Amino acid sequence: MKAAIYSGLNQIAVQQVPDPVIADPYEVIIKVHTCSVCGSDLRIFHHGNPRVKPPQVIGHEVAGEVVAVGKDVKHLQPGDRVAVGADVPCGECHWCREGLGNNCQINYAIGYQFHGGYAELMPLNATTVRFGPVHKIPDDLSYEVAAIAEPLACVINGLEMSYIKLGDTVTVIGAGPAGIMMMKLARSFGASRVIGVQRSRGRIPEALRLSGADHIVCSQDGDPVEMVRELTNGEGSDVVITANSSVETHLQSLKMARQRGRINYFGGLPAGSPNVEMPTNLIHYKELLVTGSHGSVPRQHRIALDLLARGVIDGKALITHRFPLNEIETAFATAEGHSGLKVVVSPTGESEC
Repeated sequence: MKAAIYSGLNQIAVQQVPDPVIADPYEVIIKVHTCSVCGSDLRIFHHGNPRVKPPQVIGHEVAGEVVAVGKDVKHLQPGDRVAVGADVPCGECHWCREGLGNNCQINYAIGYQFHGGYAELMPLNATTVRFGPVHKIPDDLSYEVAAIAEPLACVINGLEMSYIKLGDTVTVIGAGPAGIMMMKLARSFGASRVIGVQRSRGRIPEALRLSGADHIVCSQDGDPVEMVRELTNGEGSDVVITANSSVETHLQSLKMARQRGRINYFGGLPAGSPNVEMPTNLIHYKELLVTGSHGSVPRQHRIALDLLARGVIDGKALITHRFPLNEIETAFATAEGHSGLKVVVSPTGESEC
């Protein structure tokens, strides 16, 4: 089979490698139809990750067709269409037993310790099959859209950790695919007003249309803190979520929040980023609640598939670029260039557009 092998910083190339085989009665092999590009893939590509040991197949926003199952797998069979999330519970520790596998200290993930989706075939090991986010795709959902269930699950986790209350004003810094889904879904959590902050001006019209936000301000036009405060009668936002990988926005979020506001650091930062000098007196006197969120749990991945199938989130509209596996580097460059929204890679070479 063909697979895009990550062999070190800024090095990825499509190679011919042996097909995976069933070696455990609980294993599954899928034919990957879609693996969409995540900002985490780009961070691994450029900066590495201690959980990723080259050579490795990365990519974790995956949808495909089951082609082989181990003899003890009862809930899946060849021909099933499945979507796969990223975070895989170990199934044994306290956090995993409590349904909070994204807090597992082992921190297993597809495309990190486990084989990822930038390949024609992808093995799912016994831990993933038994405990992980592997769910059947609803009949009327394409592979491309089903792959978006992974980042949408992370968005759901971020919104749950933001403690949104009915009538809140929610500000999301970053209007990429995750930020757009976050703004759109914030309404379902009870937000009455949604504000976006985006640096790339070209993205704003489409982000405004897809997110349904009340306003999306461009941070190139002035101080985004002042713009958000102006839109909220000088009060600031009840909830501020950083859906980007910029250190600067972590400090801005504290200033954007109103008294007793909640801040969620949703977007991860690249390795080696400088630490944020946290103005703790600002947290103290404004009585702010600062939280973080990362990844998701299988429950949230299942909900994400249902939201996509019901059209609550228009996944198809988020997809702007499609590439075959042998153009993986171009796909990465396109995602980094912010010229569109969601970039998907098709190892089968089959487009669903």
